[in-house]
Order: sequence, then structure tokens, then C-alpha cells
Amino acid sequence: MPRPILATVHTGALRHNLERARRSALEARVWAVVKANAYGHGIERVYEGLRGADGFALLDLAEAERVRALGWRGPVLLLEGVFDARDLELCSRLDLWHTVHCDEQIDMLAAHKTLKPQRVFLKMNSGMNRLGFTPERFGSAWTRLNALTQVDEISLMTHFSDADGARGIAHQLATFERATRDLPGERSIANSAATLRHAEQTRGDWVRPGILLYGSAPDFPEHDAAHWQLQPTMTLSTQIISVQTLRAGDTIGYGSRFTAQGPLTIGIAAVGYADGYPRHCDSGTPVLVNGVRTHMVGRVSMDMITVDLTNVPDAKFGSEVTLWGKSAKTGAVLPIDEVAKAAGTIGYELMCAVAQRVPFADPAPTEGQ
Repeated sequence: MPRPILATVHTGALRHNLERARRSALEARVWAVVKANAYGHGIERVYEGLRGADGFALLDLAEAERVRALGWRGPVLLLEGVFDARDLELCSRLDLWHTVHCDEQIDMLAAHKTLKPQRVFLKMNSGMNRLGFTPERFGSAWTRLNALTQVDEISLMTHFSDADGARGIAHQLATFERATRDLPGERSIANSAATLRHAEQTRGDWVRPGILLYGSAPDFPEHDAAHWQLQPTMTLSTQIISVQTLRAGDTIGYGSRFTAQGPLTIGIAAVGYADGYPRHCDSGTPVLVNGVRTHMVGRVSMDMITVDLTNVPDAKFGSEVTLWGKSAKTGAVLPIDEVAKAAGTIGYELMCAVAQRVPFADPAPTEGQ
């Protein structure tokens, strides 16, 4: 028998979250962002749940090829554009739309020989200070692109740095609107947080939800997934493989970080940092055992963690342990954001960090409906 750890992708939850994004997007079309192998879920595993989107946005050509291989014939957007002039040939062949964020990418287009003009998304650096043309140079970049026979339609985009927090979007939105006031083209400015928190101001023609599609709140801990009516799309589960009874003064695991204050029953669960469970989680990190909420005690090992079974007296060898997601036994949910907070990180990282040795079990397409 294989080791009992398992990751499950919930197709019905993906559909639900996509529709949640669409309700906030109002009339705007929706990109389903599937970069980083669909935030660790697997592009092929999420495709059925997200194929109701208007397009797929991703990072590189290999991901684009996978989406096309699944039969998708609609828009596909390269969020960082091309990295080499040779990439433009594949953009032509696969009919990819791509971001243009620097002069070098315009130079590549100018030298590209193609019979079919390409759709591009011109990106502004409105304050994020990663990719994009400054507001002062945005108009001249648009003029250069517009003069190229290699370019068809030009859309306009930017990315918010603080849509999930107190600073908000007003400063960047004003910059973007001022610099694009006289330019034609569709707009795409809303990420997950802007789609949920600032829908009226930012919906534009396209929204770009990422993390919200995967059931994580983009502004946690101010709001949790339940507040935004999001459902978990990934469950990481395992089983109890041993039960130990401790006496007062007994310690647990490497470094003896946890000492029992009295009699204590603990379960050893088959998961560790080699599976992608964060080593920085400490005593108190929530877990579900048989759908009952309890917590971890001691330090995370490479292949095991230990959990307090005080609240789960019926737990035994083989009992279900839910590290995040939805208990198959009871339907109880442990939000991935809570586990990430205990690890000092965010849900994005946990999704993307599930190790290769963890098998995935794909649910039926109607699961969760």
C-alpha cells in the first residue's frame, strides 16, 4: 500500500469560485490565472473546473502549450510576455496574447516576421515597481506598438500592490487613468483582491483573479474565505499511523520543543516538510482529525507530525487527518490561510509547495456541486 498522504483537487469548488469572481466582475470578462502550474493544483486537474472562464492567463510557453493541448481555443495570455525573440514564433503558432512591459519586447516584435499581427497587453508600472512602463513613457510605448504591422489590438493593463490592504488602490488607479485617458484599448487592472474589494472601480474589460479561484482569501486575515463565499479547491490529507500515550514531563520530537503538562494522547500523522507541509508550523497549528478540529504539538519532521488527540478520543491507526481543505469524513473545512498564518506565510506558498512525492487524486467533475 502507498503512504496514505493525498492531495485532492475539488472541481466543483473551482467552478463555484470562478462564478464568485464573475459575480464581482459584473460585465467584465474573466481570465482564469493558472500560472505556477495552477497554483500547485496542476493545469490539467483544474481545467474542467475553470473552462467556463473567458480566457487563461499564465506565465510561460510550456504552460500555454498545455492549455492548448487540453483543447482550449479561446484567449491565452502570457502575463510576463516573451523572454526571447524566438518565443514570438510560438506565440504566432499557438495564437497567444502577450504582455509587453519593456522596450526590449517592443524591439523583438519590430524584428519579428509574421503574417498574422499579434494581440498585446501593454503594461504600466503605476506604483508596483516591478514590470511595466512608467506613466511618463506609457504613451510613447503605445505609439511605438501601434506603428508596428506585427501588432494588432493593444490592450492596457497594470497591477495593484495594495488592493488587499489599507492603502488601497486609489493612488495607482488615478495614475493609470490619467496616463491612459486618451488611449484606446481594453483595460485589465483587477487582481483577486481588487475584484472582490474594489469591483466598481476596477472591473474594466478583463479581470485577472488568481488566488480567489483556489479558495484562499486575498486579504486574509482581515477577511477569510467564508466571508467571500469561497470554497477550498485543494485538500491535503493523510492518516494517523501511530498513537502514543504520554505522561506529565514527556517531550515530543526533535529538540523536545513540547512538554506534556499531564497525561496526553497524541497521534502521529504521515506528513512532513518533505511533503510540502511547512516546517515553521509549531505547536498550536490547527489540523482536523476525523473532521474534528485539534492542533499540532511539537516540531514538524521530514515525514511526520504529531497532533493532540484530546478532543478526538475515538482516533486510532488509520484515522483521517486533514492538513488543510475539506474533511472527506465530515465535510468540515480547515482553511489553508489559517495553516499558512501559523507558518508565517500565505496560502499561495502552501499550494505551490506541495512536493512531487505527494500523489493527487482527481475528483469526479461533478464533485462539490
